[in-house]
Amino acid sequence: MHTLGVPFLLFWLTWGHSCALGGKVNKHKPWIEASYHGVITENMDTVLLDPPLVALDKDAPVPYAGEICAFKINGDDAPFEAVVLNRTSGEGVLRASSPVDCESQKEYTFIIQAYDCGAGPSGANWKKSHKAVVHIQVDDVNEFSPIFRESLYKASITEGKIYDSILQVEAWDQDCSPQYSQICNYEIVTAGTPFAIDRNGNIRNTERLSYDKQQSYKIMVTAFDCGQKRAKEDVVVHIEVKPVCKPGWQGWNKRVDYEPGTGSKQLFPKMHLETCGGPLSGVKAMVELQTNHIGKGCDRETYSEKSLQKLCGAASGSTDLLPAPSPSTNWTAALLTDSGRDSDLIYRFDGRQAANVPDHVVPQNLTDQFTIATWMKHGPSPGLRAEKETLLCSSDKTEMNRHHYSLYVHNCRLVFLLRRDFTQLDTFRPAEFHWKLEQICDKEWHYYVINVEFPAVTLFVDGVTYEPYLVTDDWPIHASKIDTQLTVGACWQGGEVATPRFTQYFRGSLSGLTIRPGRIETQKVISCLQACKEGLDINSLESLAKDIKFHFNPAQSVLVVEGEDVDSINTAMTKVSYINSRQFPTPGLRRLHITTTVQCFGEDTCLSIPDIKAVVMVLPPSEPRITIAGSNRLVRPASDLRGALGVAPFKELHITSTVMKGDGFGGPRRPGVMEVMHNLDYCDVLVIGEELNPDRESLEIQHSALLGKHLDATNSTSGISIYGVDSMAHYEQALRQVRYRNWRPANLSERRFRLTCSELNGRYTSNEFNLEVSVLHHSAPVEHANHMAVQPQYMRPVHHPLMMHSLNSHMSGSAPPAATVVIVVCIAALVVIVVIGVYRIHATHQEGSREDEDEVKDAEEEWDNSALTITVNPMENIGAPQALGDEVRQEEHEEEEEEEEEELVGGVTSVESENSDEEEDDDEGREAAKERKQKGKLGWDSSSVTY
Repeated sequence: MHTLGVPFLLFWLTWGHSCALGGKVNKHKPWIEASYHGVITENMDTVLLDPPLVALDKDAPVPYAGEICAFKINGDDAPFEAVVLNRTSGEGVLRASSPVDCESQKEYTFIIQAYDCGAGPSGANWKKSHKAVVHIQVDDVNEFSPIFRESLYKASITEGKIYDSILQVEAWDQDCSPQYSQICNYEIVTAGTPFAIDRNGNIRNTERLSYDKQQSYKIMVTAFDCGQKRAKEDVVVHIEVKPVCKPGWQGWNKRVDYEPGTGSKQLFPKMHLETCGGPLSGVKAMVELQTNHIGKGCDRETYSEKSLQKLCGAASGSTDLLPAPSPSTNWTAALLTDSGRDSDLIYRFDGRQAANVPDHVVPQNLTDQFTIATWMKHGPSPGLRAEKETLLCSSDKTEMNRHHYSLYVHNCRLVFLLRRDFTQLDTFRPAEFHWKLEQICDKEWHYYVINVEFPAVTLFVDGVTYEPYLVTDDWPIHASKIDTQLTVGACWQGGEVATPRFTQYFRGSLSGLTIRPGRIETQKVISCLQACKEGLDINSLESLAKDIKFHFNPAQSVLVVEGEDVDSINTAMTKVSYINSRQFPTPGLRRLHITTTVQCFGEDTCLSIPDIKAVVMVLPPSEPRITIAGSNRLVRPASDLRGALGVAPFKELHITSTVMKGDGFGGPRRPGVMEVMHNLDYCDVLVIGEELNPDRESLEIQHSALLGKHLDATNSTSGISIYGVDSMAHYEQALRQVRYRNWRPANLSERRFRLTCSELNGRYTSNEFNLEVSVLHHSAPVEHANHMAVQPQYMRPVHHPLMMHSLNSHMSGSAPPAATVVIVVCIAALVVIVVIGVYRIHATHQEGSREDEDEVKDAEEEWDNSALTITVNPMENIGAPQALGDEVRQEEHEEEEEEEEEELVGGVTSVESENSDEEEDDDEGREAAKERKQKGKLGWDSSSVTY
C-alpha cells in the first residue's frame, strides 16, 4: 500500500494545485498587429502578408494558455483562411480557400483575430485577440490578348494631302491591372504601304497619294498590351483615295458605240455634275454633235438628185446640171470629182475648171417662177479684193458679154443676178439680190435654194428663210438673136474678147445643182431634201422636271438644256441620245462637245466646268447582197414579138436581198443569212451588143405601170432605166411590165439584155442578170417520095407537169426526162397519129404553092423543128386514109379543133414561156392563131421532144 500511495499522492497534489489555481492560469489575451497588408497572385493560394501573421501571448510558456490555437476571419464572403503553423511561436499563414480572379475582384478587406488554447487541453477559458484589419490586393496575370473594338475600319482621304491622322484604331484588354490591360503599342502588319501608326492607334499617310495611281488601300493592323502580348486577330483598315474635288461632269464614257438599226441610244446614262458642294442657282449645258466630216455636213440620204426629188415629192421637170458623167451627160467628165463615202457625188472646183451645159439640156424659158438649188461648201476667198466666183451663169455665147442670170459669191456674199428681157415697159427692175451670211464662207456644207417669184426672190439655207439685205435695179436686156451659154463653175465670155474663154472661176465644192423652170419649191420639200438622218434626241420627255428647258437647232445637231436644280440637270443629261434613221448609215466617228456654264446666287459665274469631248462610233452596217433571179432565156415565136404589146422579158423576175447576221444572243455568235427588205433607187436594163434600132424594135414600159409608185423611167437605144426610191416589190412589179417589141424579126435570132439594180446611188449593187430573148422561126415543108419514111413537120405538144425543165434543154441532143411518158402516149394512139400525119402532109402538099408565096412575104414564120424527130416503123401496116372512111375524117376534124385550141396559147417552146405572157397576150394569141389557121399553118413546139 505504501508503494502505491506515493505516486497517487503526487498526482492529487498536482491536480489539486491546478484546480486551486484554475482561474488564474490563462491571464492574457493573444496579441496581433492592428492591420495587415497582403498580396496574392490570381489563380494562386498563398498570400504574402506584411507584417507576417504572428500572434503573441503573455501567458507563455504556460502550456495551453500561452499557445495560439487558431486565427479566425470575420466575413463569410472572403475567400481566405488563416492557418496556425506553430502554436508555441504563434506563427500563422493566410491563404486562399478558393481561386482568386483579379478581373472579378482586385482587393479584399476583412477582420482577423487570434485565439489561444485556453486553460487546458479542452480549450476551455480561451481568449481571443483584438480585431486586426487585413487588406489583400490581388496581383494580375497577363492572361488576355488585346481585342480591337471594331472588326473593320474605313476612311477616305483626298489625294495630294498629308494627314496627321486619317483615322484612329482602338484595342482593349480584359486584364485587370494597368500593366496588362493597357495597350502600349500598335503596328501595321502590311508591308510596303505609305502609312504609319503611333502608339495611340492614329494612322497617317507618309506620302502624298494619287487617285490616278491607286484608288484604295487595304492594310492590316495589330496591337500589343504592356505585357507585349499581341492581339489575337489583326484588324482590316480600308482607306479610299478620292480625287481632288474638281467641278465637272463625271460618270461618262469617251466612246459610245452605235449599232445601225437600234433607234435612239442614250449617250450619258450615268453622267452627273460634280459641283463640290457649292450652292448653285442655275446650270446651262450645250451638247453639240459634230458631223461636218460626214458626207455633206451630216448623214443624209445619198440617193441621186432625181431620186431624192421624187422621194420628197418635188415637182417634176428639174434639170440636173451636175450629173454623173456618162455618154449622155458627158459635159461633167472633165470636172474634178471628190466622191465622198456612200457614193455621194461631189464636184470640186479649184478656180481652173468649168463646164458648158449643152443647149439641149438647158431650160429655154424660165418664166417668172423657177427654182435653183445646190449643195455648196465654200471658204474665204484669197486676197483683199476677191473676184467674183460664179456657180452658175447664163451669158451670151458670142458677140456680146451680157449676163442673163447668174449665181455667184463675192466677198462672202451670195449674189443672184436676174436680168429679164425687155417686154412691154422699158423700166428699171430688180436685178441683183444680195445676201450676207456666215454660212457662205464657213467651209461647211449647206443647202441653198433660191425661189424666184419675180420680182420677189427668197433664199433658203438649210431650210431657213433669208431675205436679201440689198436689192439693186437694172435695165432689162433687149431681145437679140444671140444664143446664150449656160456654164457651171465659171462664166462664159464669148464676146468683147479676142478669144472666148471662161472667167470668174468658182473655188469650192458643189453637188446636186439643179434648176426647175415654171415652179418654186415648197418649204416642206426643201426641208426634206436637206434633212439630216442623224442627230440628237431626248428620251422620255414626260419624265423631265418642270424647271428644265431645252431646245434644238433645226438640224438637231445642237441641244441646249437649262435648269435651276443640279439633280434635274443630271436627269435630263442622262436622257440625251443619238439617233440615226438610215437603214445603212455612214460608219465612222461623230464627235460630241459639251460646254457648261454654272451660275451661283448673286454671281454671274462661280464655277468653271471643263468641256467634255467624246465620240459616237457608228458601226458598219451589215451590207446587203441584192440578188436578181429568174429565167435567163426566153424563146418566143416571131408573131409574139410583132404583137402590139410585144413580150415581157422579165415576167418571172424576183429581187431579194440578204445580209450576214450573227445569231445567238448571250451565246456564241454564229454567222447566218437573213433576208431583209430595203429600197432601191434605180434598175438599168442595158442592151448587150448592137443598140436598139428604133425603126424595127423598142424596149419600153407603159406609164401606167409606174402609177402609185415613187418611180420614173427613161429609155434610149441603149436600154431603159427605172429610177426612184421605192421598195424592191415595186421595182419587181415595174420590171415585169417592161416590154420588148420587134415588128421585123426576120433576121433576128436573139436579143440579149443585162439588168442591174442599185441601192443608195450605187453603194450597194446587185448581180448582173443576163437574159436572152430568142426568136422561134418556121421552116418550109419538104416533099418526100416515100410518105412512110417522112418525118412529120408538126407535132402536137404534150403538156405534162413532168416536162418542166430548163429552157436550155432543147439545145442538147438528148431526150428530156419526159420522153418516156410521151412515147407511151404515142404508142397507145399510134395508128390514129400516123393516119392524121399522113392526112395533114397531103393537105399541106395541096396548099404548098400558096405557102411558098406567103413564106416569101413573111419569112419570119418559118419554124425550127430541127430538134424534133418522129420515127415511124415502115413495116407496120398503117393503112390508107381512104380505108378509114368518114369515121376517120370525123376524128381528124376533132383533132384539128383540139390542135387549134392549143395553138391559141401561142405555140411556145417551154413551160416558162407558156406561163410568162399567158394573161396579157391571150387576145394576141387568138389573133395569131386565126391567121395561122387561114394560112393552113400549125403553131407546134417540138424543139425539146424527140421520138
